[in-house]
Parts: sequence; C-alpha cells; structure tokens
Amino acid sequence: MAAPAFVYDPRMHTFESWSALMCEAYAAQQLQIGVSEENWKEWAAGLKGIDVFQNESIPGPYVFENWRDWAEAVVGAVNPKN
Repeated sequence: MAAPAFVYDPRMHTFESWSALMCEAYAAQQLQIGVSEENWKEWAAGLKGIDVFQNESIPGPYVFENWRDWAEAVVGAVNPKN
C-alpha cells in the first residue's frame, strides 16, 4: 500500500524553499527542482500529476492567482484534519 500524501505547510516559506521540500519528499517522482516563482503553475501541475495526489482531489493551479493560496488549498485537501 502506498504511503498517504503529505504536503508541507507553505507559511513562512518562499516558493523556492517550499517547492524544494516537496521535491525532496517526493524525490522518486523526479519533480523539477529550482523552479522560480514565476513558473509555479507549471511546477504545480507536475505535482498534481503524481499518483498519490490524483486520489486526493487537490485543486489545479490555474484557478489561483498565487502559489501560496494554491499550496494552502492543497494542504487543506491532503493533510489530516486535527
């Protein structure tokens, strides 16, 4: 059985630091590392395509104006509620 998806909290991160953490967490998926914030939507589409996220109903990035709003929506869709 595959491990459940996990998303780091994006607060207190730049896009570059948050996406690097996500690349490390899902290294086997070979996400592109070192992506600039201006290209966040393309990177986010790649993250959404990872199999563990396809079952989590995470939102697509193209309906969001900025990466942080999208990342917080992803956290809400994926991480366990406390």
